[in-house]
Amino acid sequence: MTTPDSTKDQAAPDAASHAPAGSEAEGAAWNSPEARAQLTARVRNILFTPRTEWQRIDQEPASIAGIYSRHVLPLAAIPPIATLIGSLVFGVSVLGMTYRPSVASALTSAVVQYGLTLAGIFVLGLVINWLAPKFGGAADKVRAFKVAAYSATAAWVVGVFNILPALSVLTVLGLYSLYLLYLGLPLLMKAPKEKALAYTGVVVLVMVIGGLLIGSLTAALTRPFASDNAIGSAAIADMVESLGEGDETVNSADIAGLAESMAAGDQAGAILQNPMGSQSAAIDPKRLASLLPQNLAGLPVTETQNASVGGGLGSSAEARYGSGDRTVSVEMVDMAPIGGISAMASSLSVQRDRKTATGYERLGQVNGRMTGEKWDSVSKRSEYNILVGNRVMVSAEGRGVEIDVLKAAINDLDLDAIEAAVARK
Repeated sequence: MTTPDSTKDQAAPDAASHAPAGSEAEGAAWNSPEARAQLTARVRNILFTPRTEWQRIDQEPASIAGIYSRHVLPLAAIPPIATLIGSLVFGVSVLGMTYRPSVASALTSAVVQYGLTLAGIFVLGLVINWLAPKFGGAADKVRAFKVAAYSATAAWVVGVFNILPALSVLTVLGLYSLYLLYLGLPLLMKAPKEKALAYTGVVVLVMVIGGLLIGSLTAALTRPFASDNAIGSAAIADMVESLGEGDETVNSADIAGLAESMAAGDQAGAILQNPMGSQSAAIDPKRLASLLPQNLAGLPVTETQNASVGGGLGSSAEARYGSGDRTVSVEMVDMAPIGGISAMASSLSVQRDRKTATGYERLGQVNGRMTGEKWDSVSKRSEYNILVGNRVMVSAEGRGVEIDVLKAAINDLDLDAIEAAVARK
C-alpha cells in the first residue's frame, strides 16, 4: 500500500513510482524491464521526495533477500565499476603523472570493494536493529535493513563520479545519504523524535568507521596486485578534508526545482529515467585528438595518445606540451555512459570555493558549463577543467604555467565543436 497524495513532497502518481519495489512481489531479476522501472522510480523518489517515499517503504512488505536483489546489488556496483573504468581507461593522476593500474589490480579492487560493500550494508542493518531498543525504538531486522539499504542510495548514485578525478569533488553530494538516514531511521524503527538525532549520530559513526574499514580492507586485499590501491579510504579522507576546508554548496532551490520537474515528468525526470543521457556511442578518439593543437600556451607538443572503451562506452585523447620546468598536459574524455547524471549534477549548481595562503580552488558554473580551477603560487602548478556538453571533460594541468595562461589556452580550443559533436550523437 502507498500513502495518499496529501503532501507537496508526493511524487507524480504512476505505476512505477507506486510499485512495491521492495516487496515480495519482486520475484523477477533486477534487470527485467519491470524491475528497472521500479528501481528507477525508487531511486528518483528516495532522492527527491524522501519523506513520502520513506512512508511508502515503511508500509510495503519486503524481505532482506528481495531488497538485496532489486536495490542493493545494482546500485552498490556503481562506485566500483566507475572506479574500474576510470582507472583502466583514463588513469589515476598523482603529482602530475598519470598511473594506469594493471587489469588484474583494478578488477580485483573493484570486486573486493563491491563484496565488502554488500557485507557492510548487512552489518549496518544488524547494528541499526541492535541499537533500536537502546533509543526507545522497536527491533525489526527487515525494517533495519530497509533503512541501511535505502539511505545509502545517494552515496551509490554519486559514485559514478569516481570515473574521473576532476569530478571526484561531486561525491560530496553522497552526504545526502545522511539526511535520508535521519528521515528514515526514526520512522521505520519507531524511535521517538527526541532520540532520533542521537540514534542517527551513533549510526553515522558506525557508517564512517565501516567506510574506512572497507577502504582499508580493499587496499590490503588487493596489495598483492598493486601497492597503491587504497581508493576507498583516500576518497573518504578527501571528503572529510573538503568538508573541513573551503565552502561547498548545493543550491537547495535547484534541488526543489529538480524534484518538481521530476514530478511533472519533464527533462529532469527523463535524466533518471535514462541516466545514460544518450544511447549513442562516445565520440571517436581520433576526432577528439584532432582538436588538440600542436602548440599550447607557447609550448610545443611532445606526446599524444588516444584510447577508447569497447562498445562506445568512452573515449579519450591526451597531449603533453613543453619540457623541463614548463609543461602542460591536456586530456579530453567523453563519458558517454554518464552524460545524463552529469547534466543532473550541473543543474544542481554545485559550488566550491577554497582559498589558501598560496592559492585557491574553485568549482562552479561558468558560461553554462561546470568548471573547476586550482592554482598554487609556490609550486607553480595550475589545473583547469571544463565539462563540455554535459559529457566531455576537458582537463588541463600545468607546471610552471600561470593559471590565467592555462585558462586562456583551454578556452581557445574549439569547445563548441565538442558540443556540436555531442549534439549530433
